[in-house]
Amino acid sequence: MEPAGLILQWQAPGLALRLWPSWASDADQQLRRLQQEVPWRQESITLFGRSQPLPRLTCWVADAGCTYRYSGLANEPQPWSAGLLEIREALEASLGWRFNSVLLNRYRDGSDAMGWHADDEPELEPQAPIASLSLGASRSFRLKPRARGVGAAEPISLELGHGDLLVMDPPTQQHWLHALPRRLRVRQERLNLTFRLIRTSANGL
Repeated sequence: MEPAGLILQWQAPGLALRLWPSWASDADQQLRRLQQEVPWRQESITLFGRSQPLPRLTCWVADAGCTYRYSGLANEPQPWSAGLLEIREALEASLGWRFNSVLLNRYRDGSDAMGWHADDEPELEPQAPIASLSLGASRSFRLKPRARGVGAAEPISLELGHGDLLVMDPPTQQHWLHALPRRLRVRQERLNLTFRLIRTSANGL
């Protein structure tokens, strides 16, 4: 079963996206709740031998045993809060997929950002979609194909607003990169929740 109100889809070589604008009918309440109940942290990564703080706050929430490594960070899961459990249950009912983890990013204003990358770490189940929920300030979400040259698909820019749900279906992560660029005029913050399925021996994957 899919959520009601699907109005936008994108198909290109190696790309499959589905967008439900205003999927979260209680987005205001969810935003306030997650701002308070999530144990936000500012991690640091090492680039060219120097430690640098990530330009955003993060939190990795998952079932027991679902560790996740990206950008050299080994993330041990935090327990599910009541608010996150409600969102997960609604997503699973709508999309028909089981998610055992969520990576949360908190962009405090338009100077916080995310560089080009793909969510293709070996822990992730490649056949599962990644469901991305946006709360707060509207921001541009950009995608570009990994392949370059003649015949390559054109980059895509989506404006993701408060309560929008974007689903990135396979094989998007294997063929496309995505980013959230800085937008210095934005003064409000944005939360992004990307629900995932981690491969573990417990879930048989």
